[in-house]
Amino acid sequence: MIRFEHVSVTYEDAAGPALRDVDLTVPEGELVLVVGPSGTGKSTLLGAVSGLVPHFTGGTLGGRVTVDGRDTRVHPPRELADLVGTVGQDPLAHFVTDTVEDELAYGMESLGLAPAVMRRRVEETLDLLGLADLRDRPIATLSGGQQQRVAIGSVLTTHPKVLVLDEPTSALDPSAAEDVLAVLQRLVHDLGTTVLMAEHRLERVVQYADRVLLLPDAVLGTPAEIMAVSPVYPPVVGLGRVAGWDPLPLTVRDARRRAGGLKARLADRPAPVPVRAPAAPARPEPAAAAAPPARTRLP
Repeated sequence: MIRFEHVSVTYEDAAGPALRDVDLTVPEGELVLVVGPSGTGKSTLLGAVSGLVPHFTGGTLGGRVTVDGRDTRVHPPRELADLVGTVGQDPLAHFVTDTVEDELAYGMESLGLAPAVMRRRVEETLDLLGLADLRDRPIATLSGGQQQRVAIGSVLTTHPKVLVLDEPTSALDPSAAEDVLAVLQRLVHDLGTTVLMAEHRLERVVQYADRVLLLPDAVLGTPAEIMAVSPVYPPVVGLGRVAGWDPLPLTVRDARRRAGGLKARLADRPAPVPVRAPAAPARPEPAAAAAPPARTRLP
């Protein structure tokens, strides 16, 4: 579905390439999580898929990125809109209308779809994302999770084959993030949508990924394979590394199942003795001020 052929991206006045010689294929109908330390080109890679790089960001793109056979150098974002949907971390920056239903219809209006097709797709999307009760609500009155679902729905009505998301849960509380991730799973499993997502809160997302792409070396593998070598990982993976578990746990539930042996290994160890910090030395009391000399009274 998505093919990178020796892709490098260099921005003007940058010290080096944001991406260097990326060569990989993202399979169709999978959720692929893009991870890596800050500054390794995650947003640049996502932008190269949607055509924003280099058409809007500038810079030089070497190599070739194709999405379902379309070369993103030849096709700007407006010519990829029916194929690639893009959602950022701030849904309010994405909206162009005031109500939920109008926002879902806007993208199709831009593509010139027939009114009957638009009505059918809006109804399908409202049901798919659990937004039917919110169709007439002003977007400004929605919660963060609801707004993010509307943002996803606004690109789904054009029936894209690829959905690109840049940190979609970073501004959401855990409950809203779970709602959004449940929607993404439904898109992958029920509709066969290819989802490419960058997210720094890995503890929320890694268990849902079919594959993980590690930058800057562009290594693609299963979540367990990549988490074993990634310099960024959720706390539960860190516990698995310390405990020597193989395969590594990706969720707290996985870790709990593996923790039986760890408890037995730790049972014979003496409990750590708490070490108290040494008491701070007492401050010397300030010396009493000397009494002023008695004044001699003149006759």
